[in-house]
Amino acid sequence: MPDQTASHGTVPAWLIFCLAVGTGVTVANLYYAQPLIGPIGQSLGISIARSGLIVTTIQAGYVAGLLLLGPLGDIVENKKLILGALCAVIVSLVAAMLATSVWIFLAAVLILGFSTSVTQTILLIASHLAPEKRRGEIIGKVMSGLLLGILLSRPIATLVAGVAGWHAVFGLSALVVSAIAILLAVALPRRHPDSKTGYRELIGSLWPVLRDNPVLQRRSIYQACMFGSISLFFTSIPVLLQAPPFSLGTVGLSAFLLSGAIGVLVAPVVGRLADRGHGRLVTGLGIALAAAAFGLTFFGGTGSLVPLVGASILIDAGVQCTLVSGQREIYKLPAEIRGRVNAAFVTSIFLGGGIGSALSTVVFSIGGFVPLGAIGLVFAAILLAAYLTEFRT
Repeated sequence: MPDQTASHGTVPAWLIFCLAVGTGVTVANLYYAQPLIGPIGQSLGISIARSGLIVTTIQAGYVAGLLLLGPLGDIVENKKLILGALCAVIVSLVAAMLATSVWIFLAAVLILGFSTSVTQTILLIASHLAPEKRRGEIIGKVMSGLLLGILLSRPIATLVAGVAGWHAVFGLSALVVSAIAILLAVALPRRHPDSKTGYRELIGSLWPVLRDNPVLQRRSIYQACMFGSISLFFTSIPVLLQAPPFSLGTVGLSAFLLSGAIGVLVAPVVGRLADRGHGRLVTGLGIALAAAAFGLTFFGGTGSLVPLVGASILIDAGVQCTLVSGQREIYKLPAEIRGRVNAAFVTSIFLGGGIGSALSTVVFSIGGFVPLGAIGLVFAAILLAAYLTEFRT
């Protein structure tokens, strides 16, 4: 059966909204634990030096899901795949909420990360729905929902945990995801990929897809470094801000984490600029914003929150610049391999994110904002070196 979502006309605004909400609510589950690693670790007996393992486990599950579940978007009816994965998300959230031992909790969040990778299949449907001339704009709008979910996840988790404990965060999310599953069951169109490829052949073709597409390689490197940077920042910052000289409580930390949400307005603008052929310029701007953000973190030791709020806004905006422009570029590749292209691209993102969260243990061990800024600038240097290759003759 041919692809039923391919479009050359318009996409209803209500459907774009549903896709944006679905991606935002689903992907938020990857980030609820970031500001809660302290209370979760204390409750389950994980030392603060090893608490980064919680975030790393979630992201490892997500990477595994991208590699093993994501490519199925090229051969399995997409709506069925999305709804099935959302059921697994709900079950794993309930298991995390009820966990009383570290191993049960880590197993639950590993499965949570794996099944949350279905977010990328929702984005895949958006890319198939969008006509070529508006693809960047529509992807940017859906990405606004996804990025808003990421940005709001941390302050919401902090507030809910402050009132009802960290267990309630996962329980409340299970209820919200259940509502989203019902919404998508009604709203999503069916998409039957026109492919006879077997699963083993599908997974085996991931490497050739990456190897044979230089634009995918370059964009994967960009996003691995960008997500390594933002994961490092938002895993480290809550712990640093709860210690002297800031000693922020629940409300103060939530307000700080919410400040970065201002950058969510960037995504649709970036999409439109990419549609007009300015993707390279926007990418360079995103790299510059990330470097500036980590430059500001060196002022964290002064006791002023202003430079750190600025850093939060800049790094969120920088990630959106490179992510939306990058997706606009990789979705120009043939539609029949788009699921694998997306899987390879986003796998690299969360490998970088896993490295960034793991490096937060270095920040905790040394202490202070200097190692945070230094590691972040190393990521920025790698990004700049990769970006300069675009200007080779």
